[in-house]
Amino acid sequence: MPTTERRSLLTRARGVARRAARTVRTRLRGKPPAPDSLAALRRRLIAEGASPNPSRPGDAWRPWVNRALRTSAEADAALAELRRCGLPAHNDRPKNWDLLVAIGSILATTRPTDPVLEMGAPRYARLLPCLALLGYRDLRGIDLTHGAPLRTGPILYEQMDLTATTFPDASFGAIACLSVVEHGVGVDAYLREAARLLRPGGLLVTSTDFWCEPVPTEGLEAYGGPVRIFGPADIAGWVERAAPLGLRPVRDLDLACDERVVTWARFGLQYTFVTLVLQREPAPAASPA
Repeated sequence: MPTTERRSLLTRARGVARRAARTVRTRLRGKPPAPDSLAALRRRLIAEGASPNPSRPGDAWRPWVNRALRTSAEADAALAELRRCGLPAHNDRPKNWDLLVAIGSILATTRPTDPVLEMGAPRYARLLPCLALLGYRDLRGIDLTHGAPLRTGPILYEQMDLTATTFPDASFGAIACLSVVEHGVGVDAYLREAARLLRPGGLLVTSTDFWCEPVPTEGLEAYGGPVRIFGPADIAGWVERAAPLGLRPVRDLDLACDERVVTWARFGLQYTFVTLVLQREPAPAASPA
């Protein structure tokens, strides 16, 4: 074959290869992400109002640790902060208050490589998706409503009883349980299991229904268990029972009430929320040789 003809064939072959490569790249760019990928999770959350580049919350949440939600203005402030940060907010406005406390507490004491567990985490819960958007890569969510294990980006959802999990001891840098324990959960069993699962120095962030005076709930049931609205003596009792397990409050309790910010229309109940943030005692320092 003459040299000129051979060069012409090589040129045409290179052109075909370049066009094929461009076609493959174009198709890959237009291909939707796998349904279990981080890209798919981000796309879904952006469609629900999250920012493609969310930021970390400021310090608005810090005064709300270990105290009750007192006013509607605080719930509004929490919602505004989540929106400012570009994080997906909860549809139930007051729930953004304890959500922000949980996000802020976890960000302040862990790194994105630390494993985090949410107990009582249906897929519509917001905490784990918010942490995924902020770079956390080892997130677990357990709930009795889940079927087979389901991965969504860095989040693995599994069916599990939060009082008797199958995780090894000291598995997590932080655990959160938001608006769950009031639905028939055995609090002592919950505290024991959380203490077992936390690494030394790890946080347990709990929120629950609360009011300073008794709220009648006899005969009311929801989510498979009796409805309970806790009072100051209950929360103080949890702190006392948590101490022998190595769980200590990160600050003193402030259990004063003001407005009944939360309304559960189904039962005609009005009350508020309370947060309780406990820390697993750090490992004892090694004695000098």
